[in-house]
Amino acid sequence: MENCLFCKIVAGQIPSAKVYEDDQILAFRDIAPQAPTHILVIPKEHIGSVAEVTEENASLVAHIFTVIPRIARAEGLAGGYRVVSNCGPDAGQTVPHLHFHILGGKPLTTEMA
Repeated sequence: MENCLFCKIVAGQIPSAKVYEDDQILAFRDIAPQAPTHILVIPKEHIGSVAEVTEENASLVAHIFTVIPRIARAEGLAGGYRVVSNCGPDAGQTVPHLHFHILGGKPLTTEMA
């Protein structure tokens, strides 16, 4: 997608602090971390949000969820971590490209924003 921030990161037009990459997904450190470890995991294919997950692209999302635990282990998140995906502006999604936040490195509260 032409004006998508994350598509530009995938294309190498905008730098990122990569922590994982394969032919389907990219993971990088959030530039405004909300926890000591805050990593974004995105598909390289543009999917707008969880609302656009279909049977046709579900295997890509499944792949993301097989890689997330590997990233968490590599980051030393043995005490646990949170995986979050905001869907739409009312939920706080600011970049319209499917992404999952891995948050950890400290005890996290259970309060909703």
